[in-house]
Amino acid sequence: MCRQGSLFALAACGLAVVIPQAGWGAEAGYLDELVVTGTRTERQLIDTPVRTEVVTARELERTHARSLKEALVNVPGLQLREIHGKPGYEVWLQGVEADRVLILIDGMPMTATTGSSVDVSQLAVLDIERIEVVKGAVSAQYGSSAIGGVVNVITRAPKAGLAGSFSADAGTYGDQNPSGDETDPALYSTRATVQGGNDHLALRLSASHQHSDGVDREPETWSQLGDEYDRTDLSLRADWLPADQHRISAAVARFEEDSESRYRLGNPVNQNQGKNETVERTRFALSGDHGREGGVRAGWSAVHEVLNDDTIKYSRIEDFDDRRAESTLSKASAHFGVPALASHYLQGGVDVTRETLRQTKDGISEVGGRKERKAQEIWFQDTWMPVSRLEIVPGVRFQNDSDFGSHTAPKINARFELVDSGRLNSFLRGGVGAGYRVPNLKERHFVFDHSALGYIVKGSEDLKPEESVSYQLGGGVTWDRSAWLEANTFYNDIEQLIQTADTGAVNNGVMEFQYENIAEARTWGFETTAGWEPSSDWRLTAGYTYTRTEDKQTGNELGRRPRHQANLGIDGPLLLNDLSWSARIRYQGEEFVDASNNGKSPAYTTADLKLNYQLTDQVRLYAGADNVTDEQRDASNSEEDFRPVGGRFLYAGLKVSFGK
Repeated sequence: MCRQGSLFALAACGLAVVIPQAGWGAEAGYLDELVVTGTRTERQLIDTPVRTEVVTARELERTHARSLKEALVNVPGLQLREIHGKPGYEVWLQGVEADRVLILIDGMPMTATTGSSVDVSQLAVLDIERIEVVKGAVSAQYGSSAIGGVVNVITRAPKAGLAGSFSADAGTYGDQNPSGDETDPALYSTRATVQGGNDHLALRLSASHQHSDGVDREPETWSQLGDEYDRTDLSLRADWLPADQHRISAAVARFEEDSESRYRLGNPVNQNQGKNETVERTRFALSGDHGREGGVRAGWSAVHEVLNDDTIKYSRIEDFDDRRAESTLSKASAHFGVPALASHYLQGGVDVTRETLRQTKDGISEVGGRKERKAQEIWFQDTWMPVSRLEIVPGVRFQNDSDFGSHTAPKINARFELVDSGRLNSFLRGGVGAGYRVPNLKERHFVFDHSALGYIVKGSEDLKPEESVSYQLGGGVTWDRSAWLEANTFYNDIEQLIQTADTGAVNNGVMEFQYENIAEARTWGFETTAGWEPSSDWRLTAGYTYTRTEDKQTGNELGRRPRHQANLGIDGPLLLNDLSWSARIRYQGEEFVDASNNGKSPAYTTADLKLNYQLTDQVRLYAGADNVTDEQRDASNSEEDFRPVGGRFLYAGLKVSFGK
């Protein structure tokens, strides 16, 4: 299914290019980054009343991120979980699972690409300005599916003038290359973008392709530890600026993935089986941003997305279980903001959503035809500054769902400036928000078929909405806007938690599970982050997260939530001009797989090393070593060992650009 080439040839193509810039120091410091996700108003990171963490474009360049999964891997306290039975990853926040974390592109949602959550490894890093992460259900801007928080990918607008770039890289897992040849490129990727226009109309065309042979500790065997895949992204965006403070954007994007999973069944003995899966996503987006004098602003957006996910299983004898699913998402949104009195800024908005789902197996519907869900939501928010040092942001969201009726979710956030002496700044920041999540169509109707792995999960039409309350409280201190220390405590209380339950049915050795409202749970803990940017060339960051969880019915800890996580990042120059290095170190403590029998996955530490060399204004060479410590799971204990799938990975690449 997937083609291979020589590592030398691909690395030669990969001597690629970079966007011309006058060194790293030309960009603003981390604390001066502008964010919008928490309040929908543009604020500097240090000043926002809703705690936000940012992955900057500079960080993406330094770490050579190819996908959203790789872009998020160093965010403190964020967990990237491998999706069982697929070559993908999902995001968990503060101990809250991925289907309760909302993934957005420019403020608009995406259809779940796998299961009932978004596979962030399927999103290529193309034209990203920054990624904003808001933890907990504390923002009134977002409704269902945001109990755990929001990850908002913000793309950059195309600009006037002709410019573009091309980059490529290739790497090897050494003796774990499925081909058996240590020099083959087990993973390679290419990315290209070109844009042009004038001050009133600009367009951009971007493309990305990534191929992986997978990962295999024993290349001579049939089964593979890591799956093989090809992923392709294409996007076209046009921006029209008819007048000052007015912008209209239109975009169309296409994503395709072909993947193959191989495994060996124990019954019958040594029977080779596999699964081929094809994912196709087509997304249309239209938006407008309009401003007037006096701070009045209005915006609107619309998105329509179609996702097709087709799988077919095979053995040495036959193909079987030809399953085809189609999901659609249509959403229209509008919002406004206006100053009021002397110390208020009022905002409000409306969202209308429609989702559909179809699924067939061997041509026969498994969900009883097409299923549909509609929702209407209205939200209001007031940014109030009663005194110069205190900002209070109350808000409320009203939701009406076609299947579950109406619900109201209030929120409030506040930030108080303790000290502002010019160079020294300290503050307190906190928020409380009610979360609400209706069961999605997949949880109610879909059949998640992992029978080759020994189980299936069926949807349930009897599910009820989940409800939660999220508490966030913390503070921070900064010095000279170049050094910072922040601490935050959190508590998330969730009722009617949707989990899978064993129905007791077993068919041909395959266990049957079903979604049910079976749990009340809570997660709590604290997070600390710190950083220092002594110059434009040096940067040091660190983070630590302590997380506790509890199933209130059993008293046991929830599975797959490590108590301890830590991050360390260092960036600096080397002896040669325009040569820089970066190191990212991550620690994750042991985690319960099943607290009822004390089964645990081991703790581990990984480290990534990156090099960037600005050869000319138009050409950058780069290289890296991921998972230098070579931490890897025990393949013979895959049900209880969730350490990284792949071992040490070495790669090299290059990026070439023209224009500004």
